Amino acid sequence: MGAADLGTGIRRAGRGRKPLSTVEPLLVRAARREQVERTPVWFMRQAGRSLPEYRELRKRYGLFEIARQPELCAEVTLQPVQRHNVDAAVMFADIMLPVLGMGVEVELVENVGPVIAAPIRTLADVERLVVPEPEEAVPWTLESIRLVRDALRPDQAVIGFAGGPFTVAGYLIEGKPSRDFKETKACMYSSPEVWHALMDKLADTFGRYLGACAEAGADVVQLFDSWVGALSVGDYREFAAPYSERVLAAVDVATIHFATGDAHLLEERAEVGGDVIGVDWRVPLDVAWERVGHDRGIQGNLDGAALLGPWERVEREAEDVLSRAAGRPGHIFNLGHGVVPETDPDALGRLVELVREKTSKAVA
Repeated sequence: MGAADLGTGIRRAGRGRKPLSTVEPLLVRAARREQVERTPVWFMRQAGRSLPEYRELRKRYGLFEIARQPELCAEVTLQPVQRHNVDAAVMFADIMLPVLGMGVEVELVENVGPVIAAPIRTLADVERLVVPEPEEAVPWTLESIRLVRDALRPDQAVIGFAGGPFTVAGYLIEGKPSRDFKETKACMYSSPEVWHALMDKLADTFGRYLGACAEAGADVVQLFDSWVGALSVGDYREFAAPYSERVLAAVDVATIHFATGDAHLLEERAEVGGDVIGVDWRVPLDVAWERVGHDRGIQGNLDGAALLGPWERVEREAEDVLSRAAGRPGHIFNLGHGVVPETDPDALGRLVELVREKTSKAVA
């Protein structure tokens, strides 16, 4: 299936308008903690990764190439929706996309991650960065969202996303993925004026970006602050929280605030914001929900690696997550992080059906 003929019912939607419908996406209603007919389910990194049809496309196109072609991007975004019948299409994109318009040169290196040609280390480096208008910097992303929103059923949601300012700043300063964030923390502690100037620009850029995604048709946006667990509670409050709060406050659609490896920061993230707090697999769902508070929804949190094992194990672990949610309003079923590339796509489809079967009976 090519970009010109997707065979998915895609047609161009009116710019900045969502289809007229009396039906709201299930995911949106769950994010508002309404009583829903069943628990919504989608998977982080469901667009691509484990799908053979995506791998075929990647033989011909790089990630940024796909993202810059709206019809091709929409095709990849919709592939897991068509295969698994999940309740949301998360846009095929990368958290580094918004910084391209800031004047940063990024290469996505296979099996490494984002590599920055000229890492940001000085105030002069930060001053050279611009805060772009999304309609000028990433018009193709916004058009992709319009196409996807127009192709989905009204009860299915479009999810746009951005990286957390701390996580993206870490890439920009380190120049590549890091485990210890030595350069990043050196900047925070030794050059706070550089750090805060950079975070200020990132927060403005990501807030505008997510706002434009919502205007284009995204029903929900998720903030991925994947590496913020590297910070202590005190450092999170001082160096990251104010900027994530600004990004989340910049949109008027439902928000999901996700991080991983941050069990010590759950209360802090909930305080920063997000209608739904996404949690990884390290903390039992009911324990995490008690800590973030039942005035928030919660997303998660099956260990994606469980899908590499036998189905009996997947079923047992998934049912444990659901039993901990106990049918309370506000649960969105997901993995504790992204789909592992080696995952059998059929196992994901089977998991969707399991969640639907179990929660359609449990949720009034």
